[in-house]
Amino acid sequence: MAAALDAVDPAAAVERWLRRDGERLHVADQVYDLAQFDRVLLVGAGKAGAPMAAAVERVLGDHLTAGAVNVKRGYLGPTRVTCLHEAGHPLPDADSVAGTRRIAALLADTTARDLVICVISGGGSALLTLPYEPLTLPDLQQLTDLLLRAGATINQLNTVRKHLDQVKGGGLARLAQPARVVALLLSDVVGNPLDVIASGPTVPDTSTFADAWEVIERFRLADQLPRAVRERLQAGLRGEVPDTPKPGDPALARVQNVVVASNEQAAQAAVRQARVDGFQALLLTTYLEGEAREVGRVLAALAREERASAHPLSLPACLVLGGETTVTVRGGGKGGRNQEMALAAACSLAGIPNALIACLATDGTDGPTDAAGAVADGTTLARAQEVGCSARLALDNNDAYPFFDRLGDLLITGPTNTNVNDLAFVLVT
Repeated sequence: MAAALDAVDPAAAVERWLRRDGERLHVADQVYDLAQFDRVLLVGAGKAGAPMAAAVERVLGDHLTAGAVNVKRGYLGPTRVTCLHEAGHPLPDADSVAGTRRIAALLADTTARDLVICVISGGGSALLTLPYEPLTLPDLQQLTDLLLRAGATINQLNTVRKHLDQVKGGGLARLAQPARVVALLLSDVVGNPLDVIASGPTVPDTSTFADAWEVIERFRLADQLPRAVRERLQAGLRGEVPDTPKPGDPALARVQNVVVASNEQAAQAAVRQARVDGFQALLLTTYLEGEAREVGRVLAALAREERASAHPLSLPACLVLGGETTVTVRGGGKGGRNQEMALAAACSLAGIPNALIACLATDGTDGPTDAAGAVADGTTLARAQEVGCSARLALDNNDAYPFFDRLGDLLITGPTNTNVNDLAFVLVT
């Protein structure tokens, strides 16, 4: 796990793609002459915002004029020029809006002789928030909560939010025009679609108002929406308000987007470390999606297959999977998608010897808890019974956190200051 997180260290990732040679700034395969710019501004949002901003500052040195980046509360770090603004996640709060207004103000008077560098990472959708009037912050909070509880994927959630917010779906880059924009993206989305990462603030939006409304209808939420949300989405369907900028929009022609780190890099690093540690190791997928409890049963099935037939790997085996599952909330318990995945795996793994499953969020925060995830093995259920815990009741009530807490099987990392989706490990010896 440590090797996976090291591979996607945000500062190191930025410095792999951003370097300066005198007045020449190299960003991937493009070069910018800093002498041609009057100002270099740094803006952005995300859980990895602090280390990414610090890395940009180290590369640019005295060339950086000013900066403003929104980060999750508790995810601060040292910066020299950039103002870090703490805000709410996973639900946006008043500080999210205040910090975004500060960013918008910094971009208000940009010219073609300005260079704007954006650092964007997971969590940016909540942290970078500026609702269209007359929408209010409580409207967006209620919408986000409804979609999360319904089990919407991050792609579905962002499709809706992009049509309600001024900085999402290419909106941030549009605010920065006519400046040149470079966006450094730390991906927390399966497959790294640029327009979905943090709701695509610097990317043309491929989704439409019709797509957003389809998400609402899929989860039967139309009657539960705040009135202002419903009215804006329906106005968009009628063509009464403009849609988000699409590919080819001239407003985004001067933008370079670069993915600096992703789930695949973390997963591949885990595979390499497992081999060093003596395991036969294989990356099965970085497209792991679906209901967490169902995916947990699949992980247990993989462990049972390895135990029974040493397939697809000879023992000792380490299977690595990456992606992001969802949870349809049915109970009032405490947990997160990775803890629920591990709990479901435990129910199917009972009695299987020498098999362990670990599920974790790479940002160190699984759901609204202080745990990154949890581990389960063939003894989990028996140990739970000894202390009076029922795995089935915990699963039915979405209450994985206290279950694993009683057993001492939570994964507690603290904030990792990175965010590239989730990782699951199936270990069989």
